[in-house]
Amino acid sequence: MSNAIYIATNQPYSGKSVVALGLLNMLYGKTKKVAYFKPIIYRPNEKEKDYHIQMISSYFKLNIPYEDMYAFTREEVLQHRAAGNDAFVIDTIIEKFKQLEENNDFVVVEGTDFLKDGVSYDFDANIAIAKNLGIPVIILVSADKTDNEPVVNNLLAVCKSFNDKDIQVLAAIVNKTAPDAVDPLRTILEEQLPNDLLLSIIPSNRNLDNPSMKEIVDAIGGTVLLGRENLNNQVDHSIVGAMQLRNLLLRLKPNTLIVTPGDRGDIIMAAMQANMSSNYPKVAGLILTGGLEPDEPILRLVEGLETVVPVVQVQTGTFETVTNISKTPSRISMDNSLKIQLAINTFDKYVNAAGLEEKIKTFHTSGITPHMFQYQLVKRAKSIKKHIVLAEGSDDRILTAAARLLHQDIVRLTILGDRDEIEIALRRLNLSFPTENVEIVNPLKSTSFNHYAETLYELRKAKNVTLEMARDLMADVSYYGTMMVYLGDADGMVSGAVHTTQHTIRPALQFIKTKPGINTVSSVFFMCLEDRVCVFGDCAVNPNPTAAQLAEIAISAAESSIAFGIEPLVAMLSYSSGTSGVGEDVDKVREATALVRKLKPELKVEGPIQYDAAVDPVVGKQKMPNSPVAGQASVLIFPDLNTGNNTYKAVQRETGALAIGPMLQGLNKPVNDLSRGCTIEDIFNTVVITAIQAQ
Repeated sequence: MSNAIYIATNQPYSGKSVVALGLLNMLYGKTKKVAYFKPIIYRPNEKEKDYHIQMISSYFKLNIPYEDMYAFTREEVLQHRAAGNDAFVIDTIIEKFKQLEENNDFVVVEGTDFLKDGVSYDFDANIAIAKNLGIPVIILVSADKTDNEPVVNNLLAVCKSFNDKDIQVLAAIVNKTAPDAVDPLRTILEEQLPNDLLLSIIPSNRNLDNPSMKEIVDAIGGTVLLGRENLNNQVDHSIVGAMQLRNLLLRLKPNTLIVTPGDRGDIIMAAMQANMSSNYPKVAGLILTGGLEPDEPILRLVEGLETVVPVVQVQTGTFETVTNISKTPSRISMDNSLKIQLAINTFDKYVNAAGLEEKIKTFHTSGITPHMFQYQLVKRAKSIKKHIVLAEGSDDRILTAAARLLHQDIVRLTILGDRDEIEIALRRLNLSFPTENVEIVNPLKSTSFNHYAETLYELRKAKNVTLEMARDLMADVSYYGTMMVYLGDADGMVSGAVHTTQHTIRPALQFIKTKPGINTVSSVFFMCLEDRVCVFGDCAVNPNPTAAQLAEIAISAAESSIAFGIEPLVAMLSYSSGTSGVGEDVDKVREATALVRKLKPELKVEGPIQYDAAVDPVVGKQKMPNSPVAGQASVLIFPDLNTGNNTYKAVQRETGALAIGPMLQGLNKPVNDLSRGCTIEDIFNTVVITAIQAQ
């Protein structure tokens, strides 16, 4: 098997980005170092970089210089060819590829773009490059919503051209297929393609096929006057605003771009008002033609609106502008994270990834990288879809993370909050929820409210909680969400973006309670360092644990690490290593270590041990040469909350490590707390690990 794959097509705008993104995302879950290489790039001018390379390098944070990810511009190749230097071109491409191959575990190679005249040379060049690199090929063709017959003929011809040169074709992908043509096309191709060739057909998707406002602005050379923050708005339709307002409003469809002369202040205001109105669809943007700028009062009025669609000025007339817009293709840029994620999701949904994994080499490297860890988390969460309740639907970060989770089809969600307020927020954030896996619940209006309150009363009446008190408590989203988990109406809860840790976990401690044999609820962070993932605990819950509590925290953390695919090598941290230190604090750690060894004799644990001796192989060998943990600890237990919380934040900030968590451990059912300073990525990851806990 090869440690590289070549993506080849014979058409412009066929969707190579979808395949490249999907492949890289899949491979990063299997191996540490994956490289991207585009032998020949197309560059409109000398100042611009190849947008494919920029987008992929940025998204996957490739630590590869831009110049190492390509060999030539298309213009340079044509110059060398005219001078008879074809051999030099191939030799240089091979040399650059081999450098990437030597320094990485896998290389994804993307063929040319076919954006200029001379596409026959582009096609021949792709065959020559793949042949000389000695790597197999994925063939990609675009149906472009045309009849099936030319698509079939094109794909068969491309496959034959590569096979005739003894280049192994692993898979064929047909992109942008009309949805009703997918099954007939599959039937025809399966009859004519070799049985061992993997076939995937991707239906057309306007969210990928249609350009964004930014792409249109770049293509027509427009100047953004207002609404720069919404340039990622997708454009599904365009109309010319040269009519009365009534007729314009009747023609609005979702994500419409309005092209109008710059002096039509009435059209501008109508577009802005329609965009904010719940009675009209979203407006993608405005293009003002003729070099005309709106009057100052109009601009000032628009600038004061809460949501402003992009307003762009061009010098060209209306007819020429509309013609230029119609020629603008969709592309995936590095600043459009939603489109990138959609491309990856599309690949995951329609391409036979399992078959590809069998056909290209699967690597087993030592350790686990952050991207590998995240990839495996999401894959595992998807394997058994769980139902998670998000208690804080009033927070924009929660809604944004929820949309991402739902669109990736990772979990089912219940979001607590007022439906009208959430729908307004979704519109303001330009978000949507797939309706089949989400429910929005207002606790006070819920049909389950009385049952939940009565259940809480029965559980807590011995603690002097009255039914009226139980009803008051159940109006609180933390209590309501926790009761959903307790009664099995949800598998887990995530909260804390707005509320304190105590507010989030108090209900869980009151009636979900701890697992048998566990007295201490604690937390861990998964610290995703550059080349490995460590477990840090407890960094969020217990201020000054006793020796017995420290032992429980260590055992729970070891179990958590096993559950998430990390071999537990437990370091009980202190300010001294081994028997050298004395004092109350180090004695507590020493006692806790002895308890862990007594309760879990099969567990590899060392303590007391200093942080450097725990993680640095050289220091570990010097200070504790006979320890199976020193220098390679994967689970680090801190003696108190002050040390743990500061250490995880210091490591996170100084090294750029991704901290996933905190994940609460020890409860009968999963309830997890967020930091009030959490990011959307934090929320996303916490929901994913909560879903895995629920499995």
